[in-house]
Amino acid sequence: MASLLDNPVQAFVIASLVITSTYLYGKLYYRRFKQNAHLPQLPSSLLWGHLMAFDKFTKEGILDRHPDAIFAEMHRALGQPPIMLLDNWPIVPSMVIIASHDVAEQVSKSSNKFQYSAPKSSSVDRIVNLIGPNSILLKQNEKWKSVRKRFNPGFAPQHLMTLLPVIIEKATPYLQILDEFARAGTVFQLDQPTTNLTFDIIGAVAMDEDMGAQHLDPAHQGELICMFKELIKTYADDKLQLPWWLMPRVHLRRRRLGRLISQRLRGIARGKSRSILALSLQGIQLLTPEIMEETCDQLKTFLFAGHDTTSTTIIWSIYELYRTPYALKAVREELDNLFGPGAARDPAAVRDKFLSPEGSEIIHRMTYISAVIREVLRLHPPAGSIRVSSPGTGFVVSTSQGEYNLDGNWIYLNHNIIHRDRAVFGDTADHFVPERWLESDGLSVSAWRPFERGPRNCIGQELANIEARIMIAMLVCRYDFIKVGLGEVDVEENGQPTVNGSGQFKVKSELYSSKHLLDDTDHRQTC
Repeated sequence: MASLLDNPVQAFVIASLVITSTYLYGKLYYRRFKQNAHLPQLPSSLLWGHLMAFDKFTKEGILDRHPDAIFAEMHRALGQPPIMLLDNWPIVPSMVIIASHDVAEQVSKSSNKFQYSAPKSSSVDRIVNLIGPNSILLKQNEKWKSVRKRFNPGFAPQHLMTLLPVIIEKATPYLQILDEFARAGTVFQLDQPTTNLTFDIIGAVAMDEDMGAQHLDPAHQGELICMFKELIKTYADDKLQLPWWLMPRVHLRRRRLGRLISQRLRGIARGKSRSILALSLQGIQLLTPEIMEETCDQLKTFLFAGHDTTSTTIIWSIYELYRTPYALKAVREELDNLFGPGAARDPAAVRDKFLSPEGSEIIHRMTYISAVIREVLRLHPPAGSIRVSSPGTGFVVSTSQGEYNLDGNWIYLNHNIIHRDRAVFGDTADHFVPERWLESDGLSVSAWRPFERGPRNCIGQELANIEARIMIAMLVCRYDFIKVGLGEVDVEENGQPTVNGSGQFKVKSELYSSKHLLDDTDHRQTC
């Protein structure tokens, strides 16, 4: 002890370390065990929070499955409360997972606390080079309202119906590509040509621009689409989502590509006759640099959000229909009624019918196909929505287990869990049952929310629905799709598939969603 008194510097250092350690321990203890102690959660670790529990659940299943599947398993282990805290800080902020559509509705609607619903979180910030700093995804309150108001006319259903010829035109090369694969009898992946199709469609309807995305050889695709795909790849390759200072060269590459894409879009943003872009510029007398930058960033956002969601919906629709024979039969019968017996096998007949004066009516008469799409989006929602309530806001939600203050946390409206709630969808919650959407006494409107609800619902939901209906009509009578690999139908010794109790073919392995770039970015909510 005397030696410490003789060395005051050493004593000061030791005392400082003790005080600092005590302070940091207290702060960490409060964060882990006090700040959110009122919220339902699995046991937490002082050092790791729920990271160790998340890792344990991850290793108990398929390693690359979507995080939502892991959240659902943790939620079941906790007894399926209406909300659940997941504290994976400092990897991501602590997050309240919303598992009830009633609670999700409280978050997404206008309220005294939030005029335009709970604010979006900063989860999308990491892709700012992809969507631009002025993206509608990043805007809040009145700034969001101003941009939404500008682009609403272009996404209005009556305007989108005038763009049917554009959508049909882009479907023609897509069918030609599939015809070539069918004639060759080769195994191919449906996702790439379908994604290229939706890139072409969103480019045409949003900007009246030919993206040239549907060439199978990337060397012959348009310059803009090549740059956009290259930029997306920099994020897809970043599996660990590392900070910029650990990969400065990649970050600089993203910035360079983002600037080149914006430069290309400035040359397009001059307002063409029937595009969403043109309507957004109506009434603007002077195209200032600020308006130009804001407009270009919305176009980048629509390209990003608009291509993936629709292609995913189309692909899952095809998979579910071709493993569910009764549903496929019902779709084909509906198309026979709309187009004439066997006519839907001919793309020219389908095109002519859609482009006739009754084309809009036909799309709205696709009752069973609409139910199929709703059921696909229920089972396979492309993304959820992450909101936030800042400390001190006083944002309280009411649940079946009491009231909870959500301040200081991200708030994740988990569509995967909400859409498979057995209290709402019964024993068939995990099954593909389009008929559930044909019953008039039906389900709560807030229980189905793939495009989210409230003021900040998805601006492009009607376009996505129109695209999906048209493509299903063009595909299911013309082709017989056979899944190979993961999700492949199991056959008996006689070579015939067996139908299970849910009316679907038994499969050798279940197809599942995996994690990719779009999962953390709330990309569906282009609102």
